[in-house]
This record gives sequence, C-alpha cells and structure tokens, in this order.
Amino acid sequence: MFAVVDINGQQFKVQENGKYYVPKLDKKPNSQITFSNVLVLGDEKETKVGAPNIDGLKVKAKVLEHTKDDTVLVFKKKRRTGYQKKRGHRQQLTRIEITKIG
Repeated sequence: MFAVVDINGQQFKVQENGKYYVPKLDKKPNSQITFSNVLVLGDEKETKVGAPNIDGLKVKAKVLEHTKDDTVLVFKKKRRTGYQKKRGHRQQLTRIEITKIG
C-alpha cells in the first residue's frame, strides 16, 4: 500500500515503515506527527484519488532526527569585469518514518 502525501508544500510517495527526508518540521525527535493532506491512496488492486484530498484518511509518522543536506553552491560571474561571487547553503531536513497509513 502506498500514499501520496503533501508535506510542507511538497508531495511524497510513502509506504509503511519507510524512512524519508522531508523539509524541516517543527517537531522534536521521537514525537508523533499526523498528515491529513493525503492526495492518492493505492495498492495492487485499486487506486483512490482525492479531489484534492481524500476525506478522513490520515498518515501517521514518527520524527527520527533533524539534519542538513549536502552543500549547494551558487556561483555568479560576469565576464571581463572581475565580478565573481561564490555562496552556498545547506538545506535543513527532517527524517521521518511512516508508521501507519489509514
């Protein structure tokens, strides 16, 4: 069984007992979180699509840890003027484990 869930404006295809990196959530590690924005629910036999969400369906997850992604470099340059800028950042992520769909 799988579900497509909207988490902080991004859509993730999740399965039970799966671990995923999502944009940072304001929850402490080892806490439970519930997502009610379930867009699609499916298994081998059928697929149910919401319009836009499936009413009454929730996905429960456990927050495992907060971490940072790899460095993303932003390099700007203009030819023949000596202008160069090198900046970078690390996106903050939260690792979650899906405990229950339904």
